[in-house]
Amino acid sequence: MSSVSKQTYAQRAAQHPNPAAKALLETIERKRTNLSVSVDVTKQEDFFRIIDTVGPYVCLLKTHVDIIEDFEPSVIERLKELSQKHDFLIFEDRKFADIGNTVALQYSAGVHKIASWSHITNAHPVPGPSIISGLKSVGLPLGRGLLLLAEMSTKGSLATGVYTEEAVRMARANRDFVIGFIAQRRMDGVGLREGESTPDEDLLILTPGVGLDTRGDGMGQQYRTPREVIVESGCDVIIVGRGIYGKDNGANVEAVRAQAERYRAEGWKAYRERVDISD
Repeated sequence: MSSVSKQTYAQRAAQHPNPAAKALLETIERKRTNLSVSVDVTKQEDFFRIIDTVGPYVCLLKTHVDIIEDFEPSVIERLKELSQKHDFLIFEDRKFADIGNTVALQYSAGVHKIASWSHITNAHPVPGPSIISGLKSVGLPLGRGLLLLAEMSTKGSLATGVYTEEAVRMARANRDFVIGFIAQRRMDGVGLREGESTPDEDLLILTPGVGLDTRGDGMGQQYRTPREVIVESGCDVIIVGRGIYGKDNGANVEAVRAQAERYRAEGWKAYRERVDISD
């Protein structure tokens, strides 16, 4: 396990160069939660009910605003209000995957204007370094952070081997804006060429595919427990969706609240074990 993964979130926040990463680490420490909930529903009513319910238990709220069928600009304003009310950051899971000029426009303009409200977003490294340059030109002046998809939790994912190594190299070359990865394990030492030493880096790992009650969803998703993700793989944030709000889109508010606290507690317990906090 790397030296970074043995540090507390507070220690890492104190020295992280990116404002979005620093804010996320500070929020995790302040709220004692490394849980992110992915709210993948298509109606405003369900979207905001889930967010208002899980808000107290999360450090980061993950959205896919382009699937909201009744989207209107007021959705963003209300999302920002809930971010302030419950003290969490926003991660729009846009997965940009185009040339630099195009992603810069997708990030800054259009219906959603993602850069204006999302603290963190992500991108596929497939197009090469130009995708980072394009997004950075918009996000860096706003203090935003970018995650690269180095690995995915779906069965048969092609994001492995050399692909993952190149993603890590691209991140290292853009440490002012790239804050880490969507991945299944720590990336320390990955992508180093012969003769290169392990750099002193803090690249965050946010990990989807986390579940306490099932190992898969029948559509290729594979689940691991918070302990497997945080302790055994050294990741930093667990991302949970349907495991918290269920198939009824969070209609049972008390059940959603209970599940959110359950995952928050398990994730925090795993973190304390990893950094050896016993009190």
